[in-house]
Amino acid sequence: MPVPLEYERASGRFYDYLVDARDTAGLWSTHVAYTMTQGVFHTFRHRLSTKDAIAFANVLPICLRALFVTDWNTDEPTKPFENREVMTQEVKSLRSEHNFSTDTAISDVAGALRRHVDEEAFDRLLTQLPVGAVEFWEI
Repeated sequence: MPVPLEYERASGRFYDYLVDARDTAGLWSTHVAYTMTQGVFHTFRHRLSTKDAIAFANVLPICLRALFVTDWNTDEPTKPFENREVMTQEVKSLRSEHNFSTDTAISDVAGALRRHVDEEAFDRLLTQLPVGAVEFWEI
């Protein structure tokens, strides 16, 4: 069997996402978009059980899936979904000295991410996650 296309073109599609996230947020670098995305992913992941987090990761493109699970301490307690401002501060706390995430980071990442996933599968999965998950990914 040949290498699945998802894997064969993974790095190019990942870079396409980073450019999209950079442009959506009005940032100057894909490096900044990477940290912003990682902060949003960690913030969301902190609010999911391991089972739900794996289900979420499975609807992401392969490199974003890897970013979602990178540096995961599965022993951390699950947090509740909070208001957008509180969760945005959590996004900004990841490598805070080098994190230039926008005040709209969560919706910026949501907008870019939705253009790079099967949006129908993404939305269907979100409805199966805890209350607050759908709202988190609203633009």
